[in-house]
Amino acid sequence: MSTQTSPHTIPWEEKPAGSEDVIWRYSQNPIIKRDAIKNSNSIFNSAVVPFKDGYAGVFRCDDKRREMGLHAGFSKDGVDWKIDEEPIRFQCSEEEIADFEYGYDPRVCFIEDRYYVTWCNGYHGPTIGIAYTFDFKNFIQVENAFLPYNRNGVLFPRKINGNFAMLSRPSDTGHTAFGDIFYSDSPDLTYWGKHRFVMGPRGWWQSTKIGAGPVPIETEEGWLLFYHGVLTSCNGYVYSFGAAILDLEKPWIVKYRTEPYLLSPQKDYECMGDVPNVVFPCAALHEKESGRIAIYYGCADTVTGMCFAQEKPLIEFIKNNSKLK
Repeated sequence: MSTQTSPHTIPWEEKPAGSEDVIWRYSQNPIIKRDAIKNSNSIFNSAVVPFKDGYAGVFRCDDKRREMGLHAGFSKDGVDWKIDEEPIRFQCSEEEIADFEYGYDPRVCFIEDRYYVTWCNGYHGPTIGIAYTFDFKNFIQVENAFLPYNRNGVLFPRKINGNFAMLSRPSDTGHTAFGDIFYSDSPDLTYWGKHRFVMGPRGWWQSTKIGAGPVPIETEEGWLLFYHGVLTSCNGYVYSFGAAILDLEKPWIVKYRTEPYLLSPQKDYECMGDVPNVVFPCAALHEKESGRIAIYYGCADTVTGMCFAQEKPLIEFIKNNSKLK
C-alpha cells in the first residue's frame, strides 16, 4: 500500500469517556481562528500534510475584501500554525491560465516525489487547478484538469493502473444545487478521461449534493473516502460529512457508504459564522501503525476545526451502516 506516514505522532485526543461516536471533536476547537493572519476575514476548508519534521499546508484565506486566496503554512505539531501573510504566487509557463480569478478549497496530495495541490480555480467559472511543490515555498502551476464547471478535485495518493487518478464534482456557475462525484484518470496530469460515475446524492443529510473531501486513505478494505453531503432545509443549506469505501483498483465502485452522517454542524463555531451550519472536511492525517486519523474541517466557512477517528472502528461502522441504493 502507498501511504505517506507522518514524521511523528499525529495530533490526537482520546475519545471522551462515555462517547459512542466513531468521530469526535478536538476539545480545543477551533484550532485556526478567522484572524490568524492580519488581513484575513476567515480561514477554513484547508489542506494539511506531513512535511519534514512537522507539517505543511495550503489554506483558504478569504481577505477583508472577501476575496478568496491560497496561503502556505507550517506547523511543528499540526495544531499551532504559522500561515504566510501573503498568498501563494504560482509560477506558470502558460500565460493563458496563469492569472486566475480566485482560488479556494485546496487539497494537498503527496505522490511519488512531490506535493500536488488541487483547488477550485476561477477560469471563466470554477474548474480544478493543479500545481506542485517540493518545499511549500515555490509552487509550479500546470494545466487545469477540466473544463469549467467543476469543484472538489481530489487526487489519489498513488497512480492507479499506471495513471494519476482524481475525484471531482461537475457543477455550474453558481452555488450548485446539485452534484455527483465522478472519477477520472490521466497519464500526465494534462489529458483527463475515462470518466466514471462514483456516487450521487440520496436521502436526508446528503439529499442535495455531495463532494469528495480529504485525499482518500488506502486501507485493506479499500479507499477510505470522507465526503461532504448537503441537505436543503427551510433555513438553507446544511453541510455534514460521511464516508465511503471504494474499490482499490476500480475506485468508481462503491463497496460501502454510510447511511447516517459522521459529523454534522452542532457546535457554535460550526453553526455560526459567515455561512452557518457547515462542516466541510478537506484533509486527513493517517497514522498507519496505530490506526489513528485526524481530520481537518472547515466550520461555518469561518474557522478551522479538527476531529478524530480510529481506522478499524470507523470502517466497521461504515460497513455496518451502509446502504448503496
